[in-house]
Amino acid sequence: MNTRREFIASAALAAAGCTTARTPLARFAAPGEIKAFLLHLGHNMWCDWFPPDVDLNVVKAAIPPKGQSPFPDVELRNKDELWRKATDYIAAKGMNMIVVDLGEGLVYPSHPELSIKGSWTPEKMRAEIVRLNKLGIEVIPKLNFSTTHNGWLKHYRRMLSTPAYYKVCEDLIADVADIFDRPRFLHIGYDEETASHQDHSGRCLYVVVRKGEFWLHDFLHIVKTTEKNGMRAWAWSDYGWDHPEFYERCPKSVLMSNWYYDECYGGFDLATNKTADLKRLKGFYDLDKAGFEQVPCGTNWSGWKRRQLKTGADDVIGKLVKLCRRDISPKNLKGFMMAPWVSCDNEENLKTNLKGADLFADALKA
Repeated sequence: MNTRREFIASAALAAAGCTTARTPLARFAAPGEIKAFLLHLGHNMWCDWFPPDVDLNVVKAAIPPKGQSPFPDVELRNKDELWRKATDYIAAKGMNMIVVDLGEGLVYPSHPELSIKGSWTPEKMRAEIVRLNKLGIEVIPKLNFSTTHNGWLKHYRRMLSTPAYYKVCEDLIADVADIFDRPRFLHIGYDEETASHQDHSGRCLYVVVRKGEFWLHDFLHIVKTTEKNGMRAWAWSDYGWDHPEFYERCPKSVLMSNWYYDECYGGFDLATNKTADLKRLKGFYDLDKAGFEQVPCGTNWSGWKRRQLKTGADDVIGKLVKLCRRDISPKNLKGFMMAPWVSCDNEENLKTNLKGADLFADALKA
């Protein structure tokens, strides 16, 4: 780490009220099959960002009935005691990796202006990494650079694909590499970058989407920056559903996570699934054919059709693990990830996370 970065990091830590001396982290890599659980530290991946002089009352009045709130959190919703319960339980159920969706949940030394009240200091994060390592958990950071999930970048999300934008992304990746002590992977997100995802339920008033060479340029820039900082890029692979050229243009060094939650309730059989979900299911096979290493992702979160039918999604992860172990080549199948998609912010969501760990553990044993 160069002198300038040391100075910036020290200054930011001091400003955050953290004076604990830094100690090197031992590089930790979970052995064998990846058994990853996605947890959210931040939550501003599902919001818009508004300039300070915008009248938020006017914005609020324009939100459609039952529409999703576009407003970012100004205080971290994660509760430490619930986070501790969830992570302890995840470790006890045999998971060996936690992917932390950081967002605004971390004070980034190079850009402390992205933090909110309650954001974790770098030293608090490093201490938690040490604790989790002792439980047998490898901790992997996640920064989502999709335009659909970058409300955590605040005003920088409106500078997309400019020198200022590339610089802040490079700074943040370097910060995370330093704080996490060059972990094996950095999950870079890049899912759901479409106008419809951003405008869903009137959530975003600022909608911007990169396409084609523009999208690929920025994706590859983030991949190269990640590798330059000693980490392997890990990404969602849904761009390939509608852009088959992605499988040829994306470096094989990127670890892929296709996600299939059977939202349309069409099943796990390519021959019988006639729903819009078919391309998602087919994604596992497309990645395997293209030679990508992958960590398929399941959930216990219910999609629209399952909510309508009130069937729940407890069956998803078990069927997904069975399918991929049967059909995906062992050399490319590196493990699995469970994503309940709820924060550790209340008892109800804690139960969802714990249930997700139960379902995942059962699926891995089957």
